[in-house]
Amino acid sequence: MALTASSTIATKRPAPRPVGPRVIRNPVWVRVVFMTVALLFVACFLVLPLAAVFTEALRKGIGPFFQAFTDPDMLSALRLTLLTAAIAVPANLVFGVAAAWCIAKFSFRGKSLLITLIDLPFAVSPVISGLIYVLVFGLQGWLGPYLGSGDHPWFGEWFNQQDIRIIFAVPGIVLATTFVTFPFVARELIPLMQAQGNDEEYAALTLGASGWQTFWRVTVPNIKWGLFYGVILCNARAMGEFGAVSVVSGHIRGETNTMPLHIEILYNEYNFVAAFAVSSLLALLALVTLMLKSLVEWRAQKGLAESS
Repeated sequence: MALTASSTIATKRPAPRPVGPRVIRNPVWVRVVFMTVALLFVACFLVLPLAAVFTEALRKGIGPFFQAFTDPDMLSALRLTLLTAAIAVPANLVFGVAAAWCIAKFSFRGKSLLITLIDLPFAVSPVISGLIYVLVFGLQGWLGPYLGSGDHPWFGEWFNQQDIRIIFAVPGIVLATTFVTFPFVARELIPLMQAQGNDEEYAALTLGASGWQTFWRVTVPNIKWGLFYGVILCNARAMGEFGAVSVVSGHIRGETNTMPLHIEILYNEYNFVAAFAVSSLLALLALVTLMLKSLVEWRAQKGLAESS
């Protein structure tokens, strides 16, 4: 009887609740309202402006649209934009990887200061970023009088005879673009490398790998998707930068105008079709950037799921 009673009591005990996160289910009307607001916001602030760019670009037909791309000034602006991105993005790639490596893998004095300096372009207006180079390399700046046929005893005779131009020239545009874009790669890699830790690097060093072998065979494969993500964002910002480049370029048509500056000039001249045609090229760049960004995110999540 005792066994029977105890077994009966045991069978009447309530089943334990499943362990796991609670699922909060909102009413249907709440989900419908929030989804509607989100879709309306995306449509008004993202889809409609993008559609307006292509609509205005094709307003007078295909001929004027493609004619805008045969303008020598437009071709010069395109070449300068690609040249600037081709210099600024690799420079930021090298700096970003080195900075993320130092910050995530080592402890040293001034680490917080280095992180603050990396975030500085996010806190400073792009116009101020361009003005900094004007104050340093301009004709009335700190180094301007010593550049371009300057006569200074610190420099050699060959240097004093050269006509070196930074402001209102390609070097100034590259410097300004590099300054406003260098946080992107570093900021993508720092949290990723901190989350990964140093265990795999220590294991490789213990097994006899050199520093370069550890970096190329252990660190780089672990950060490759975050690295691609940072490079994509850096390239998009480099090609679309306006504020800093506008200050240091001088707006010289056919020489120092990038594509955003060329679009501004066309619009101010009431050449709307050409302005929107060139703008559509930058819009296509933005769409390609979003697709590459989504592809990298999907590939990174797939690799994380496979590794786990």
